[in-house]
Amino acid sequence: MQIKDHKAVLVGGASGMARATGVLLAEQGAQIAILDLPSSDGEAAAAELGGTFHACNVMDYEGTEAALNDAVSALGGLHFVCNTAGGGIAKRTLTREGPHPLEEFQQVIDLNLIATFNVSRLAADHMSNNEPNDDGERGVIINTASIAAFEGQIGQVAYSAAKGGIAAMTLTMARDLGSLGIRVVTIAPSLFATGLTAGIPDDRSLSLTKDAAFPKRMGRPEEYARMAIAVFETAMMNGSTVRVDSGQRFAPR
Repeated sequence: MQIKDHKAVLVGGASGMARATGVLLAEQGAQIAILDLPSSDGEAAAAELGGTFHACNVMDYEGTEAALNDAVSALGGLHFVCNTAGGGIAKRTLTREGPHPLEEFQQVIDLNLIATFNVSRLAADHMSNNEPNDDGERGVIINTASIAAFEGQIGQVAYSAAKGGIAAMTLTMARDLGSLGIRVVTIAPSLFATGLTAGIPDDRSLSLTKDAAFPKRMGRPEEYARMAIAVFETAMMNGSTVRVDSGQRFAPR
């Protein structure tokens, strides 16, 4: 699907990988809307990209629906979604203090898995109204997992479960939406220099990526963005979880 003159919503687009994706999309002529927290730099990011900002918390499911509706209205349609919103905690299944608190596990599932499904189902509804292009496409949804979905480290049980769920639903969702010409792909990055990890010193970064094949460093937001652009443009990319990880496989700790 060509990018020029098409409409894109970036969830978590005020910073990091989604913002970098927005930069490349805008450079290629897409129209941009950003969804992110009210406390984020969404206004500045949207202004930089010539787009609009719509504040929301993805764990407020009704609020997210309203924000997405506003974004689609401002854009006049929806062809691309890139969703990087999420996060995790560090806690073992059983600690000296007792079992992993159930409410904390559920919160991580809600933030990552449930919120991702919510954005996807709502985006698909909007995309289904598009006229298909010559290849029969109406839209593309990119979600974000993590290599922790496959090799979760000690203390990542909630995060691994949530990101594993995102990876697991990718093919099924692509099958659900295939008859409508809507593709679904998940990107699973390793450690990327975004958010809290952006300030990690080089020597610490090297220790965190020592088991990578090459390059032995954290990923850069623009590297995620280039993969996202490839997914958007390539009709044969569908129903898969694509690792962007320099060949890294997480060790237990």
